[in-house]
Amino acid sequence: MLLQGAIGDAYGAGFEFAARAIIEKENNLTHYRTHPRYQSIYKKYTDDTQMALALAELLIDKIELSRENIANKFVEVFKRDVREGYASRFYQFLLSINSGEELLKKIIAKSERNGAAMRAYPLGILKTESEIIEKNAIQMAITHNTETAKIASEAIALTSHFFIYNKGNQQQLIEYLNDFQNYQWKANWQNEVTMNAVETVEAVLTILKNEISLKNMLLKSINFGGDVDTVASLTLAIGSQIKNVEKDLPTFLFEELENGDFGRDFLMQIENQFLKLKQ
Repeated sequence: MLLQGAIGDAYGAGFEFAARAIIEKENNLTHYRTHPRYQSIYKKYTDDTQMALALAELLIDKIELSRENIANKFVEVFKRDVREGYASRFYQFLLSINSGEELLKKIIAKSERNGAAMRAYPLGILKTESEIIEKNAIQMAITHNTETAKIASEAIALTSHFFIYNKGNQQQLIEYLNDFQNYQWKANWQNEVTMNAVETVEAVLTILKNEISLKNMLLKSINFGGDVDTVASLTLAIGSQIKNVEKDLPTFLFEELENGDFGRDFLMQIENQFLKLKQ
């Protein structure tokens, strides 16, 4: 789950807000692409995966998901492995602080962007929907305390839960979400994806509802255009948990993914511990 999310993140990062002509020419699952703006993250994951890791590690260590603990963990995972890919202002903000206390004190958490949604999928391992909704409300409010961000991040966490615990098939997903949320998801997205949280989730749900292979999920994520690394990361992370979806990603995506201190092997180790929480 975390490994597949990182692959979608790293592959998608090369196409983030790329021109349509580039997507049509190079989105063929034969190589990772270097993004001209973020060359340092070639074959590397970005903030999407790093912040999801923070939540996964808290869950593994059975640390209370309080505002203070989550904020501290966000800062910790950034400081131990500083990398580009964050929104530029938030990146500079993280560089300037040294603790979760500082984050909570100084941040202006009014964004409707997809930052809270992109990291929410580890919460799906929690046992009940009520706990997921409760803990997501805490984590999202730290950086994105808006109704749009809440609806979107909650949907991602619930979607993750739906497939981790095999609560239904792909066609039943939207009905499940609409039962738990005061929002009617459509899952028929066709446009380029902005950084708006609800747009991002509509794109993700559209793919998760209709595609039956991880390879096609990744291709479709990039083909939307726009903020495709977030769409690809969420789609592969959650899609990897769908029972009947073909796990057919090309091997180069695994073999060429970064493998430093917090790379492929680290992700696999964390994922093994994380998925044991389901038992």
